[in-house]
Amino acid sequence: MHSAHRYIASLLLSAALAAPLSMMAAPGPQSANVQIRIYDKNHKDYHNWDDHENQVWGAYRSDNHKKPREYSRASKKEQEQYWNYRHSHPDRN
Repeated sequence: MHSAHRYIASLLLSAALAAPLSMMAAPGPQSANVQIRIYDKNHKDYHNWDDHENQVWGAYRSDNHKKPREYSRASKKEQEQYWNYRHSHPDRN
């Protein structure tokens, strides 16, 4: 009977020590699922802003001889011009 109590106590102790470790090993949310969607009111559609779109934005700024700047800091007029450019220059997949 005394050995049964030791067995149960060691089993409970092992479970108590393993519980936090199993919670730490659980995968967290991945940032790849986070998407920024931007509404283009002139063309009445949405665009996903990702790394590729950021690269195209940089190329657009460079092609138009403009200094690098974040899309969110650009004027509404410039953002509209960019989406007009994107609709006239779609990606080739």
